[in-house]
Amino acid sequence: MDQEIRAVRHHVGGVWADGANGRTYDKRDPWTGEIFARVAAGDADDAQAAIGAAQAAFPDWSETPPAQRQGLMLRAAEILARRRDEVRGMLAAETGCGVVFATIQLDFCVNMLRQAAGLAYAPAGQILPSDLAGTRALAMRRPVGVVGAIAPWNASLVLAGRAVVAPIAVGNTVVLKPSEEAPLTGGALWAEILAEAGLPAGVLNVVTHAPGEAGAIAETLIQDPRVRRMSFTGSTVTGRRLAEQAGRHLKRMVLQLGGHNPLLVLADADLSYAVDAATYGAFVHTGQTCMCARRIIVDRSIAAEFTERFVARAAALPVGDPSDPATIVGPVINEWALSLLERRVREAVGLGARLLTGGVPAGRCFPPTVLSGVPPEAELAFDETFGPVVLLEEADGTDDALRRANATDFGLTAGVITGDPYRGLDLARHLQAGIVHVNDQPVNDEPQMPFGGVKDSGAGRFGMGFAAEEFTQVQWVTAREGRRDFPF
Repeated sequence: MDQEIRAVRHHVGGVWADGANGRTYDKRDPWTGEIFARVAAGDADDAQAAIGAAQAAFPDWSETPPAQRQGLMLRAAEILARRRDEVRGMLAAETGCGVVFATIQLDFCVNMLRQAAGLAYAPAGQILPSDLAGTRALAMRRPVGVVGAIAPWNASLVLAGRAVVAPIAVGNTVVLKPSEEAPLTGGALWAEILAEAGLPAGVLNVVTHAPGEAGAIAETLIQDPRVRRMSFTGSTVTGRRLAEQAGRHLKRMVLQLGGHNPLLVLADADLSYAVDAATYGAFVHTGQTCMCARRIIVDRSIAAEFTERFVARAAALPVGDPSDPATIVGPVINEWALSLLERRVREAVGLGARLLTGGVPAGRCFPPTVLSGVPPEAELAFDETFGPVVLLEEADGTDDALRRANATDFGLTAGVITGDPYRGLDLARHLQAGIVHVNDQPVNDEPQMPFGGVKDSGAGRFGMGFAAEEFTQVQWVTAREGRRDFPF
């Protein structure tokens, strides 16, 4: 039976509306190929309207009492929790997200909203000592104004929610551009939930676009002087281009970009646990998260046994329908992604890599794929590849493992499996990554944590505890008790 075709429209100034140009596009279910939603194909005119609505809403929202903002976030958390099963189905049909990762996303977002409620009462500044007698000095944090947010499809609920909830909680208004692959769960759904919770019109605005047409909206957000801060989660190539444009407009960006994340398995690791951690870290959400372990670096003394166990686990993972609770590896997001995975694996094998399992598409899915001996000139060896593909490397001791782990332009997250956690903590200091997990794999996030990378993996930090720094600006204010003596 054909699924219902939803209508996904812009949300601007509290009103659901078609695009100014009247165009739409069809978003298809990555598993069935059926039309999941008919989506407004917006452009720069829609972005301008959304920016205007956000600018108009900012004065009142920025002065909203903290109790009102707190209550709104708590109500939104309850609404999302109540709709768990429905949203889980949306994630499967829109992005191919399986039950495990959909549950992770839902748990994260409910907790994020509850934590955001506390931001309303977070410290807003500090008293500063002044050398001028009779002067009282304050550093006061103020919301910046309109925030432009660009979110990807792969963890659509989390990454769109993260992009809008914290800025709104500290008093900003937002224009969100979701990915064309997740216009509902990465955009319109958030506007719907927050509006039901009582968010005033214009505080959150969502503008969608057709495939290949993101540029006009993104450039409008960056170039318009009414947008004072930008956040972007996506590829390093796109993030670098947007950051260059933002720099010309002296506009600060929070950037969470790609990763080529290592998982180090040291000689003293518990081998069974290491295999479990590596299997999860490489293949959760079909390997389509920026945090996934792309390279597993194993001490040579245990590499043979680890490889045998890990490859067997990977080959046995259930592949298929994302709505089936048993499925671990579902469809990749679209045909382009499927062909890219196949091409890069074929290239690596042609250059001398050993294919240990997988490597051949199965319908809309790409099975868990493990390679070893991938040469450095192969694209899999140096570029982020979204999908269930992982590379095995052997290291001659800890120093060699560290050297291999740092031999990349990326620096998002890393994991270290060792029998000595203190040794792991010492190693973490030398890993060039914004996030390091000792005795865990790289796929971890919590709403309150400082999420972000170094090198080509981005700048700035997401997380409820760090939103005040990223999405507010400091104003220095002084007041005197009496007259001041001037030298002339």
